[in-house]
Amino acid sequence: MTNENGKGLVVTRKEEEEHLLGRSKQFLETAEYQIARGLYGLAAFSLEQALQLFLKSKMLTAGADFPRTHSVRTLLEILSDLAPEEKKASMKSMLNSYLLELGMLEDAYITSRYLPREIKRDEAERLMKVVKEVMENVT
Repeated sequence: MTNENGKGLVVTRKEEEEHLLGRSKQFLETAEYQIARGLYGLAAFSLEQALQLFLKSKMLTAGADFPRTHSVRTLLEILSDLAPEEKKASMKSMLNSYLLELGMLEDAYITSRYLPREIKRDEAERLMKVVKEVMENVT
């Protein structure tokens, strides 16, 4: 990050975590709006961004640096490895249960920009449900 003079800003880990979490919430709200307006492809992209930033903020909370990846599955795998023993199994189970939906979110990152892929309302709503459930269950 830079300020208006082009000088580097010093951002603490906590500030970065809060920034990512705030952006995540904004993308989630944007996705809700987009679904309501029938913009399902854009909603899928916003949901991917919401989950990706949320997972990265949780990695910072756990004291780990996050890799420069857009893969929500990879981020969730890393977080499950960082989780306390009593949570590892449930996080890995959630990852396996939603493997298809998480893959669809990853695809939304690319297809929203470059490929003609139509997302249906029920798909966008299902992705919203999965993203919210993952967010509720990741510590």
